[in-house]
This record gives sequence, C-alpha cells and structure tokens, in this order.
Amino acid sequence: MRSIQSIEFYAGSKEELLPDFEGDFPYIASRSELDKYVGRFVPWHWHRPVELFYMESGALEYSTPGGRVVFSAGSGGMVNSNVLHMTKAVAQSGKTIQLLHIFDVSLIGGQQGSRIEKKYITPLVTAPQIELVPLFPENEKEKEVLRRIREGFLISGDGFGYEIKLREALADIWLMLFELCGPGLEDGGALKRGNDKIKQMMVYIHEHYPERISVSQVAAAAYLSERECFRVFCSCLHMTPVEYINSYRLQAACQMLAESEEPVTAVSHACGLGSSSYFGKVFRKYAGCTPSEYRRKWRNRDS
Repeated sequence: MRSIQSIEFYAGSKEELLPDFEGDFPYIASRSELDKYVGRFVPWHWHRPVELFYMESGALEYSTPGGRVVFSAGSGGMVNSNVLHMTKAVAQSGKTIQLLHIFDVSLIGGQQGSRIEKKYITPLVTAPQIELVPLFPENEKEKEVLRRIREGFLISGDGFGYEIKLREALADIWLMLFELCGPGLEDGGALKRGNDKIKQMMVYIHEHYPERISVSQVAAAAYLSERECFRVFCSCLHMTPVEYINSYRLQAACQMLAESEEPVTAVSHACGLGSSSYFGKVFRKYAGCTPSEYRRKWRNRDS
C-alpha cells in the first residue's frame, strides 16, 4: 500500500494524477495521511476511477456539489466516478488517516458493453444523484460493506492469485453498494453535477491564477454568461467564482510557503495576490496566522 501526503494533477485537465495506476490492472491501494497534507486538506478534484475509502483514524469532512458529510474512524464510503470532491481533516492536530481502494470499473465490469457493465456498472456510475455513498457501522448492512472494504487491504499483493482475489473482493463490495443504492437509482434524483462546465472553468483558473482574472474570462472558458457562471459555481462548489479564485491563490501560497524558500513578497506576487501588505491581510484571515508564521509552523510540524 502506497503512503501519500499530497495530491498531484494532470497538467491539462487538472484531473487527479494517480501514480502507479496501470492499464492492465487499473487499481491502487493508498494510505492517505491527511495530517501531512499542506493545510490538512485536499482541494477540489476529480478522477474517473471509483474511490472506496475507510477511515482508520481521526475524522474527515467530504464536500461534493451535493453537500458535506463527516466521516469518523470506523466509517467510510464510495465516491462515484468523475465526481468533484474535496476533503479536510476535522481536527487541527492528531492523525487523520484514510485507506483507499481506487479502481476503474472495467476491472469488475469486464469488456465495454458487457452484460455486467450494462446491468450493474453503468446504472450506478452514470447516476448524477449518486455522488457520495456514506457508510456507517451503526447500520448493519453498511457495517458489512465496511468490513469488506477493510479486509480488501489485507489481500497480499505478493500472494498467489492476488489480482483475481482482489477483483472478486471489489465485485462483492460493488454488488452490495449497488443494492444499497437501489432506491436512489430508481427515483432518478434531482442533483446535477454540472461537471463539464465547472471543470472547464476550474482548469482556466488553475492555469491563470497568477494573472488578473475577471469573471467574464472564467465564464468564457466554458462558453457561459457571467450569470450562469455564478450559478454553476454556487451550485457545485458552494462559493462564487471570485471566492474560488482567491481560495485557489491562497492554497497555492500555502504550498509555496511550505515547500520553497521564496521570500513572502515573491510568493504573494507569484500567486496573484499583489502587495505583501494585502497578502498578509487576506492570508491571516484565511490561515489564522501570518505567512511567515505559517511557514515556521509547517517546517516545525513534526517537532
């Protein structure tokens, strides 16, 4: 199992980059240490593979366009394919550790167009109302799914028949999730992801955040009016386009302060936040401390 302490993105789409994800066996197991991430959170992102997770310790808040759910140790869930989501540790100290199975549904669905894909895979991964499936041990059926998710990490990668055993375990979990989601699949749901438009606008911001950015430019990236741009951002990310731009700039500033030796003034300009005095003001409001204090805290976090 690979231990991860940061997130990587593809340069073009800004979809999450999943190291070691191989086409001939599209699966990785990860141990995500949220307390080691800059800011103790993972920013908005998406990935085509499905994510099954189990909380080993601490508590984690998941946000999707549909809302927020807090998962404490012993709980877990499933994030559907291509769903926008972000996570953050609830506590500001202590270990927050999450175990993840991340896999492409072709691993259990077989070849494209197969009966299994049509009957059990496509109805779930294409359901816009199924973004996040929470699982809590207080519910007996969900408790059993959580047990299966946890036991999946015990299958030895060096053991005989590992790939077949793991695929069988994931298929069993999927069938149980499919049954749990049955009522939600039948009613069709009212949620709409607005995935393509919001992602196009997010990519534009990610690529141009050091520059001056207007809402009209962000809207144009997805061929939308400014009014529709505001609606999509508020619907999907629960914030305005300007709030997201500033939030992303501050996230980039935190990353630079933690990982580089650049002076605070240089970080401010590199992130599109202007003068050091303005940067200090907005950064303190965002992080609760000055940029220099943040850098010292991050460098001394292990001690």
